[in-house]
Amino acid sequence: MPGEDGRPAGAGAAEEMARRFVRSFPVAGAAVSTLSDLLGVQTVAATDRLAARVDEIQFDLGEGPCWEAVRSRRPVLLPDLRRDGSGAWPVFAEAVWSEGIRALFAFPLLVGPLEIGAVDLYSRRPLTLEEGQAQKAADFADATARQVLQAALQAASAGNDDYAEDDQPYSRKIIHQATGMVLAQLGISADDARLVIQAHAFASDRSMMEVARDVLDRRIDFSAPETR
Repeated sequence: MPGEDGRPAGAGAAEEMARRFVRSFPVAGAAVSTLSDLLGVQTVAATDRLAARVDEIQFDLGEGPCWEAVRSRRPVLLPDLRRDGSGAWPVFAEAVWSEGIRALFAFPLLVGPLEIGAVDLYSRRPLTLEEGQAQKAADFADATARQVLQAALQAASAGNDDYAEDDQPYSRKIIHQATGMVLAQLGISADDARLVIQAHAFASDRSMMEVARDVLDRRIDFSAPETR
């Protein structure tokens, strides 16, 4: 349900999770995302459009420092993106470099054995976090992980089964919906349908969200010869 400012209820609390990283560290922006079967793949909060865009690029490509932070359960620090990121994730590094990002830091969101997601911090200039700053950011990430999980559990206990999608301003639910339409159009598996959307987005230099909207609005029909 929207609040008085028109945003989803609880949106301010979610945004505060990202804003406190910017207040505490010499970075330009931050985004908190979930990356798990438990809570799905989406941006929970972002301080600005570019922070959300960093997440979107990683979600679309299925690669990047936030995925690595969750997989390794350790922070991923890229103080100079051109030098430190191009080897492991060349496509991602080039994409965010073109957006004006020069340094990126990802901290995993973990609650015991549960892998919740990651926090991304970006800078428009090369930047090194001092050891104490990196540890403080990791501590913030631990607290954020508990907040994200608690909010999801509270929403579920209140009967809001769609918390992970509908109550979030950066919901990627439309990609799931579009995947279902492409599945029906082409008679292929859900995984292959998502790959079709991903490939079309890559070929047209657009995001998967943009392509998904066109699929849902029937501006793109992959069963039509001109889109094959």
